[in-house]
Amino acid sequence: MTDIPLEHVHEEPDGDSDAAVFVLHGRGANEQDLLPVAERLPGDRHVISFRAPDRLRGGFTWYDLDLSAGGLESSQPDPEGFRRSLDLVAESVDAAVDAYGLDTDDLGLLGFSQGAITSFSTVLEQPERFAWVAGHHGYLAESHADAAPDGIEGKPIFVGAGAADQIIPASRSEAAAEGLRSAGADVTFETFEGGHGIGQEELAAVSAFVEQQA
Repeated sequence: MTDIPLEHVHEEPDGDSDAAVFVLHGRGANEQDLLPVAERLPGDRHVISFRAPDRLRGGFTWYDLDLSAGGLESSQPDPEGFRRSLDLVAESVDAAVDAYGLDTDDLGLLGFSQGAITSFSTVLEQPERFAWVAGHHGYLAESHADAAPDGIEGKPIFVGAGAADQIIPASRSEAAAEGLRSAGADVTFETFEGGHGIGQEELAAVSAFVEQQA
């Protein structure tokens, strides 16, 4: 729909549900990438998967990487691009709520890699907007590392990591979980076998987490 800033895929629920999950893909992917994960989550809800705003090879990216601290494993979001994407996500969520008549008390946020990093910062900026957040293989951006906003207390957040992830090491995801917990969120953190991807064990764990929020 043209009044939603970010290009997206919208999948309607099977029944008469106004709940929704917003989906943010990883670097170099697109809005189709995480649909198999979102579709496997328990419950009946709208699935709205956003496309990142900038092209990258055959896919899209939420922001450029700041590699000044070292290699990819030490990267941070480029501040200007990150700010733009955070604003676009917030504007697109608001527009989708209006366009699709969504229940503002039953909105989830699911992200992978760059999408998880964006999700963590998004919930720290708008904790009242989302009922729960699931971030896979991401880290907490330095720009939001010390944030502890009103409304984050008790917010259910799932953080998944890969024991063999060489792109975003499990230690960075664990540090994100600790930071979000220190801010007051109710964090579930788990490390899974494998690398930079969501396997069946991780999918089962996040599904159990989402089911607990019903």
